[in-house]
Amino acid sequence: MSALRLIPRGNARNLSQMLMMGRRFASGGDGIRLMIGDREVVGYGINGRPVYLDSTDCPFPAIRYREVTPELCAIREKELGDWKKLSLDDKKMLYRHSFCQTFVEFKYFTPEWKICLGVALWLVAIALGLTMLLKTKMYGEMPETFEEERRSAQLRRMIQLQINPITGISSKWCYGENKWKSQVD
Repeated sequence: MSALRLIPRGNARNLSQMLMMGRRFASGGDGIRLMIGDREVVGYGINGRPVYLDSTDCPFPAIRYREVTPELCAIREKELGDWKKLSLDDKKMLYRHSFCQTFVEFKYFTPEWKICLGVALWLVAIALGLTMLLKTKMYGEMPETFEEERRSAQLRRMIQLQINPITGISSKWCYGENKWKSQVD
């Protein structure tokens, strides 16, 4: 369904409605505003969408982490003046308003790799155990055609019948001298 069907048709009095509707569709609709709430949009973000994400690839999110509160407004008034007058707690509150974690916090190496490695090793051990079980219990002995004596007899028979004399095994046999042809490079 095209977006033109959603725009109401009408006369000039509906022109403002149509313009608002078109602007709403172009900006992503009301779903984005419902998702981010009253948080401030401060940048472009990833692909132009106002979403919050702590990432090293895009270190400055498009929206602030928290919504504006009255105590934050008071600190913002102090922020407009000299930063030396701000206490350390005020600076931290301003930072935590904009960001969920510091750069070091979200780059911290978590020990989840141990669980992944453990599960992977368990799966390898189970696979090896099943392979050994199948090899010993399910599969029988190798057929007698795999014995060396039988394989050489089969090769002699293929040479006698001249099977595939152009590119196969018979092409490498010299029938005049009754031996393998020498490899010439």
